[in-house]
Amino acid sequence: MEFKELNFHPTLSEGLEMMGFLKATPIQTEAIPKILDGKDLIACAQTGTGKTAAFVLPVLHKIAIGGETKGVNTLIIAPTRELVQQIDQQIEGFSYFTNASSIAIYGGGDGAAWEQQKKAIRAGVDILVATPGRLIALLNSNETQLDNVQHLVLDEADRMLDMGFHDDIMRIVKQLPQKRQTLLFSATMPPKIKKLAGAILNNPEEISLSISKPAAGISQKAFLAHDNQKTPLLKFILGSGIYETAIVFAGKKDKVKSLERDLKDIGMSVKAFSSDLDQKEREIIMRDFRAKKVQVLIGTDIISRGIDVENISLVVNYDVPGDPEDYVHRIGRTARAATKGEAITFINDADMEKFNRIEALIEKSIMKTNSLPNQIGQGPEYEENARKRKPSGFKKKKSFKRRN
Repeated sequence: MEFKELNFHPTLSEGLEMMGFLKATPIQTEAIPKILDGKDLIACAQTGTGKTAAFVLPVLHKIAIGGETKGVNTLIIAPTRELVQQIDQQIEGFSYFTNASSIAIYGGGDGAAWEQQKKAIRAGVDILVATPGRLIALLNSNETQLDNVQHLVLDEADRMLDMGFHDDIMRIVKQLPQKRQTLLFSATMPPKIKKLAGAILNNPEEISLSISKPAAGISQKAFLAHDNQKTPLLKFILGSGIYETAIVFAGKKDKVKSLERDLKDIGMSVKAFSSDLDQKEREIIMRDFRAKKVQVLIGTDIISRGIDVENISLVVNYDVPGDPEDYVHRIGRTARAATKGEAITFINDADMEKFNRIEALIEKSIMKTNSLPNQIGQGPEYEENARKRKPSGFKKKKSFKRRN
């Protein structure tokens, strides 16, 4: 479907044309007409499918045709500051020729940023994009009123529940008018999401597209490597000169920091991206990564969702994620918007069961090899039916019988 078939307000159509948006993605084709009809919606779609535009465009259309709004018209809640910023940036681009205004509200900044956010809200804003915690703080300080909200959007709802935001979400919902349109977008649809939807949506329509399947343009492979072989192997791959940009995912924050130190000598610009950074530091790193001044970004699953960077050549899973869904989100950072990319996973002997679960989820067997560069040595053999291994040094506890 082409966007012109949706009959958006002329100012919105002009913005889409100027940005080169001509054809809607499958999630946009299915979701936008339902949202325009005023229906509540549960939409399940993987990352990189254009879901942000799927809810932003119909909301902007309604604001454009409705004239001047009274207070906050639309509330969008997302789990991380990076995703909140990304959504706000897309709104800014799409609404360039309209009169719609938006503000991103998130924690982690200094006092000046907090005051700036409050000042913008007092001046009046049509769309409020916020993380749950910072929005709760705003409500507690009586800096914003949500009495006139007509649209509530929960983006990456599964991730918000995983991060423990259920109670915050329900507290926010109680501040909203009962008569509203509610849109819930999620990459997965576990029972807890359906329970949340049942509590806050009204007779919703449902859309489910390509759940938990990596994009077709991603070339996936895995190396069997012992722990002490992973870093030399990573240096070999990144130092080959084949990849212009890469994201490396590690399981723990301390590993992210140590990898940043270890990779300084490969001749590429490397930066660690962690929760320890303040907002300004994060923004600088992401700006430099988009501009390719930073070529390798190292992080935990904090960056598996919520960043929007095109043309990433390679994603490396230094550690196999415990949740198969996280694998899909990690490698979804490459091959976005119908491009091609590569995803490489390092599998040690303790992570084989995890990787078996990933292959079962994506319904695909991924090419694996334990033939590593000569200077690194041979990796472990892969076990298709691997079970969870006990940590090295594990000793079975002795059992003692009670004497009578």
